[in-house]
Amino acid sequence: MKVTPAQIIVRGLTVRCPNCGGRTLFPPGVSLRLNKECSQCGLRLEKDEGFFLGAMSLNYGVTLVVFLTPVALLWYFGRLGDAAAAWLAVGLSVVVPVLLYRASRSWQLLLYYTLFPHHLPANRRELSGREDENV
Repeated sequence: MKVTPAQIIVRGLTVRCPNCGGRTLFPPGVSLRLNKECSQCGLRLEKDEGFFLGAMSLNYGVTLVVFLTPVALLWYFGRLGDAAAAWLAVGLSVVVPVLLYRASRSWQLLLYYTLFPHHLPANRRELSGREDENV
């Protein structure tokens, strides 16, 4: 394989194309629109409709576990008042998913291509003109 699982993981964590490593998943700037394909290698980023539902679940899970659970625990143990905990939870519930949007899309690609590295164009074997030499 040309692209190893370790490379796929590093590229997924750094929001890069899993196939070529280019910073081409999103257009330059602060856009939240995912490119349809990598401009360097042509990898189609969205496989099917609903492909990125997993990214939405990842985003929700990270927000809940990493950000909202500590707020709930601080409230439960009396370190935060009712109003402060409610406002903090609502604020984090809105801001954190937006901030993690790009990363969660990249994490979804990371998970998919770590499980199916042979689906990357760089890892596909070139087929020779012969199907079987013994025929």
